[in-house]
Amino acid sequence: VPALRFPEFTEEWREYAIGNVLSIGNGRDYKHLHNGDIPVFGTGGYMTSVDDFLYDGESVFIGRKGTINKPLYYNGKFWTVDTLFYTHSFVNVLPKFAYCLFQTINWLKYNEASGVPSLSKATIEKIKVRVPSMDEQGKLSNQLFLLDKRIEVQNKIIEKLETLIKGIIETVISSQKPNTFIKNCLECDSSTLQESQVAENGAYPVYGATGISGYTETADVNGEAILITKDGSGVGTVKFADGEYSYIGTLNRLIAREGYCLKYLYFALQGFCFEPYKTGMAIPHIYFKDYGKAKIFCPTIEEQSIIAKSLSVIENKISVEKQILFCNQLQKSYLLSQMLI
Repeated sequence: VPALRFPEFTEEWREYAIGNVLSIGNGRDYKHLHNGDIPVFGTGGYMTSVDDFLYDGESVFIGRKGTINKPLYYNGKFWTVDTLFYTHSFVNVLPKFAYCLFQTINWLKYNEASGVPSLSKATIEKIKVRVPSMDEQGKLSNQLFLLDKRIEVQNKIIEKLETLIKGIIETVISSQKPNTFIKNCLECDSSTLQESQVAENGAYPVYGATGISGYTETADVNGEAILITKDGSGVGTVKFADGEYSYIGTLNRLIAREGYCLKYLYFALQGFCFEPYKTGMAIPHIYFKDYGKAKIFCPTIEEQSIIAKSLSVIENKISVEKQILFCNQLQKSYLLSQMLI
């Protein structure tokens, strides 16, 4: 029995092979179909809509090739591509509960390929799962689906706020006539710190291309700065840092010159297009000596401060909402580990 349980249920859970409680269907190519209102799903989720369907009803999708560790639940008419399995003909298990079970399985453990991750029907069908009564399944899955709905709403809140802040940056800053060279309002520093020199623990954070990449016992810099990824797939990503920290050599660290508001420049660079300044074929790069010659819109320092303050309020709100989302996701992860076997 699971560690955490509704008090009205006491019987033991039964063990089944997945192939004994549901059937697995193959996705197919959809290119011969016409546009319609039936969704087509791939391993990354919704792709397009067509005029025919493979199945109508509740189903749980699992990747056959590529992204194999992100099951999806859907109810209605749908089509799946050939890299995505769908499930049907459920016996002794509710589709929603099967989705909950699928989220507890380490699918990468069953990967059958050395390159692109892959699963086979035969492998999935042999995996053992434990299942309670239908009544308990219903109560468990309803509880977890309510939490899923809350997470979905939270993601939409964050998406709307991010759209709002992008819209304001576009309207108030990016759409205005550029009047100031970037190099005239910002100074650029670089670091020689390598990712291999970063530890998992330490007194001070080390910023990398994807955020905090580790820690060190000594900080290289102290104070507010804009950090811009200058190498790799995330080139042109703009972040704001404060306090004592270090940063690796794939970032530019920018600080404001006298008479300019750093937080305003941070928002201005979020709306700046770095694409024309990228160099390199395999690994893209940007250099301050190049994009520093571009112009951005800078009003008076007083106006910069007002705009920065207004946008910071929204950004802080986004940060709070992301913390709420993280707590919801953490709660779901805990419940999946404690309420299912």
